[in-house]
Amino acid sequence: MSDPGVSGRFGEFGGRYVPEALVSACEDLEAAYRDARSDPSFTQQLDHLLSVYAGRPTPVTPANRLSEELGVHLLLKREDLAHTGSHKINNVLGQGLLAQRMGKKRLLAETGAGQHGVATATIGALLGLDVVVYMGEADIQRQALNVFRMELLGATVVPVTSGTRTLKDACSEALRQWVTQVDEAHYCIGSTMGPHPYPWMVREFQRVIGTEARAQCAGLLRQGVPDVVTACVGGGSNAAGTFAGFVDTPARLVGVEAAGGAAMTDGLPGILHGFYSNILQDEDGQVREAHSISAGLDYPGIGPEHAGLSTSGRAEYVTANDEEVVSAVVRLARAEGILPALESAHALAWIIRAAESGEIPYGSTVLMTLSGRGDKDAEQLRRLV
Repeated sequence: MSDPGVSGRFGEFGGRYVPEALVSACEDLEAAYRDARSDPSFTQQLDHLLSVYAGRPTPVTPANRLSEELGVHLLLKREDLAHTGSHKINNVLGQGLLAQRMGKKRLLAETGAGQHGVATATIGALLGLDVVVYMGEADIQRQALNVFRMELLGATVVPVTSGTRTLKDACSEALRQWVTQVDEAHYCIGSTMGPHPYPWMVREFQRVIGTEARAQCAGLLRQGVPDVVTACVGGGSNAAGTFAGFVDTPARLVGVEAAGGAAMTDGLPGILHGFYSNILQDEDGQVREAHSISAGLDYPGIGPEHAGLSTSGRAEYVTANDEEVVSAVVRLARAEGILPALESAHALAWIIRAAESGEIPYGSTVLMTLSGRGDKDAEQLRRLV
């Protein structure tokens, strides 16, 4: 999980498939990012804000009661305790500072569950940048609290009424709008997807998760490294950031997709939103609709680096269904007093299933990135539990 070079490829996956109008914008962004990441003043400013504003480092919490029930030693990397309630702020702080460095006046963003939108609105307020967030109409209805938070922070939330009215269509609209505003706006992509340099750049901004967790596990565990490292995967930013800290260790890396949106499990190689990866598509190459109880995983593709990790055999990708996810939310809440986001609960649902079936051996140590808190899902859960 290193620099993919100018091609932006992870094995056969990745690349840059965009309209001519965006080629130079992507090239300028790559050049600006390479310059910034080698500039000590940029990295120091980012590290400072991650500490004093975002609240890093986030802790690793032993889930003692649930561990006893499952027969494994479960550790939770608590991204739900970061400012705005998820891992999204790590990436947006980096991209916001980069946009400011490039002289951009506006941030454009897509959002599904709303957490990336909230983080973008937050950083826009911090840095004095205008923010426009594109959000599927269906997701606006099921994530009303996050819509209000974005608007309260000063962002403009634009409903997307085309297609499935979910995250895929929000991404498409944000890309269309970027073409018309490229001189003054930066498209702040929220996951490890999109044209190069986004999958690489977002992973690097999220690498802080894995770097911290690696050091924290070294202090907590006699063997220093967990047996299993897992996280939920939609586009895949929290998983990519986590895996980056452990890819050179013997740890088993497991990404957990939504069963109804499992591009790695059920998809085929194709192009979507400017990148080549596994995509849910029919026999004619038309993108199939994804489904998930969690708006943040309701996406028909997966980040190209995850496709590369799967093809190489370094990481594996499994699924969890809606019923398992709701059960996992309740189980963690009642055993540990921690309410996870529905997205994060996909990883937990797999851990529970794998521990109880013996797929994860008794006594194993499992690190799970808890990517966000579940406040945003309370109204949805109230109707299900």
